[in-house]
Amino acid sequence: MLWAKMLHILGVMAWMAAVFYLPRLLVNLAEAHAAGEPTGRLEGMALRLFRFGLILAGFAFVFGFLVWWLEGYSGDWIYWKLGLVTLMAIYYLVGGYYVFRMRRGLYDRGSIFFRVFNEFALILTVPILIFAVVKIG
Repeated sequence: MLWAKMLHILGVMAWMAAVFYLPRLLVNLAEAHAAGEPTGRLEGMALRLFRFGLILAGFAFVFGFLVWWLEGYSGDWIYWKLGLVTLMAIYYLVGGYYVFRMRRGLYDRGSIFFRVFNEFALILTVPILIFAVVKIG
């Protein structure tokens, strides 16, 4: 059981690295494009990070559900946490959507948009941690 929990935490940590870094790459891509600089390398980095992040998210989700199944968590807190984690997954997929748009040359959002977009990961992370650790609700 503890191994499953450890693997879940490892998967979450790795996925969150991708969640936090992908929007920064989107900021850099938007700024490079606006400055007329080549964006190919950044686009490739963003695509590889997004794809690898999907694998890490799957790892975190599989072991998270295994922990839930083995420990049998109950209470409203688990549903709030899972709802917020679902929003985080949607947020990450939206980031991937922007990566694919930029790879097709569609730069319709500026760096300020992505700087604001970047903050949503932290806004979601804090209550997820509160529900996971304090288990309120």
